[in-house]
Amino acid sequence: MAEPVYVLGVGRTDFKRNFRKEGKSLKHVILEAARAALDDARIQPGDIQAGIVGNFASGLFTRQLHLGAILPELDPALRGLPTLHVEAACASGGVAVLTAAKLIQGGLHDAVLVVGAEQQKTMPPAEGADVLAAAADYHAEKPLCGEFMFPKLFARIAAAYRKRYGLAEEQLARVAVKNHAHARLNPLAQMRDSTLTLVQATNESEENLRIAPPLKVTDCSQITDGGAAIVLCSGHFLKRLSRPASTRLLGYGHTTDCLALDKKDVPDFAIARRAAEQAYGQAGLKPSDMQAAEVHDCFSISEIVAYEILGFAAPGAGVKLLESGATALPSVRSQLEIRSPKSDFPDLPVNPGGGLLGDGHPVGASGVRQVVEAHQQLAGAAGARQVPGARRFLTFNMGGSVTTNVVMIWGRES
Repeated sequence: MAEPVYVLGVGRTDFKRNFRKEGKSLKHVILEAARAALDDARIQPGDIQAGIVGNFASGLFTRQLHLGAILPELDPALRGLPTLHVEAACASGGVAVLTAAKLIQGGLHDAVLVVGAEQQKTMPPAEGADVLAAAADYHAEKPLCGEFMFPKLFARIAAAYRKRYGLAEEQLARVAVKNHAHARLNPLAQMRDSTLTLVQATNESEENLRIAPPLKVTDCSQITDGGAAIVLCSGHFLKRLSRPASTRLLGYGHTTDCLALDKKDVPDFAIARRAAEQAYGQAGLKPSDMQAAEVHDCFSISEIVAYEILGFAAPGAGVKLLESGATALPSVRSQLEIRSPKSDFPDLPVNPGGGLLGDGHPVGASGVRQVVEAHQQLAGAAGARQVPGARRFLTFNMGGSVTTNVVMIWGRES
């Protein structure tokens, strides 16, 4: 890598909130997260040299676009700032972070503010699901899937995985139960008050309908409002501050597959694997070098597939890794009815912040929120969900039906 890239400060909103009910707009989401990150970075607004907003569908959810122009409202010193809005479906946040990192690596800017945000609680769920369907090949796949298109697309991924390797609904349920248990340790998580059990998540009920077999409601991330923000800086800028930063970007990969699911190699997803290989190669590390990860669990099956995409488990062994308990924080394993010994796998907590299923999925914010979690874990500031001794942390943000793939590896400097 060229100029080193560091995380200087982070911030986020409470993902349980409903900003519309509070009388607030997407502008409030963006500014609240950005202000928190700037305060955490302990620099002056005038030190920021560029701003990037990651967002998927604000024009449809809120009728507001031109989002980079919101950032100067943080402080008069930011007027004149070069800004842009990045869109890559659910990977919008991850691509925004990478865009900022590349500006720093290339020597164009020394300090960049990145915000990911989405306000989704602005319409009924069926209408919101139709907005989210724009992340797929809408005009080709919508007529085939009808309502709630994305649950049905990921149900097809689950079916393909089941046909090749075998997959039970209880195994899918274990992903949701684990991530809800992690969310209970996260004071800003959407599902922090969840009491989801394995029995509840496995069985269909009036509260847990099988909306896209084999996926039930608990297998799906929820509609979420929220924002997350980070301040990235160069090594030169950090030296001028005369203080250390705990988190450095070690490597990244970014790939894009065809838009339609039928054109992908399900469930192998070789294009997504390529992003992971790029990140490991750039960092000079292996999957076994990771101590924790935040992966894109928009649906329970996507976490299992992610284990294999990222090299944490061999093809077909993702379920075995899950059932071993190795991807759960030690403090929650007693809640998960672990049935298999975990001796075959080292500890590797996945989605310690709750992931998309537990922490929430404000689409444009999720990739940035993953980096917020990585930084807090590497700084030893994650509280009850802290991964002991974490020094290498991977984030995997994905857009569409495993279409846009962003893998980043972060390291602890001190």
